[in-house]
Amino acid sequence: MSSSPRVWVAGLDEAEAVARLLVQFRDHMGRDWPSANAFLASVERLLEDPSTEFLLAAPNDDAPAAGVCQLRFRFGVWYAAPDCWLEDLYVTEAARGDGVGAALVGLAIDRARERGAKRVELDVSDANAPALALYERFGFRTGKEPGARDLLMRVKL
Repeated sequence: MSSSPRVWVAGLDEAEAVARLLVQFRDHMGRDWPSANAFLASVERLLEDPSTEFLLAAPNDDAPAAGVCQLRFRFGVWYAAPDCWLEDLYVTEAARGDGVGAALVGLAIDRARERGAKRVELDVSDANAPALALYERFGFRTGKEPGARDLLMRVKL
């Protein structure tokens, strides 16, 4: 008998679970930095920050966390309300296809609404077709202008 994914807001006592999944995400992306210790220290710091939440998800009630995402909230002038940035959504390979990613996105949208956000933004590689399909299922779109795609730009300092 299969059950629905379980999804929740990570508590302060779950920093190690969050960091473990972020390290797996780092490894999945072929990187070797930040270190596991740096991830844990960062997660512990961010769990203390009221403008940041980590969400965890498991394929069922009996399974450990197999998915994570980070939400960052900030006040935005264009909506005169909070904005939510959905960051670092990752699901372990073994849990993909079990609805874990969808459960995380669904809770992210619910949490954003609960906190008064008027929009949720994220960045995703256009080569990541499964992620694009997932986000589009929840109504995410590229481009503010018809036929145009918004671009995330950055400068490293």
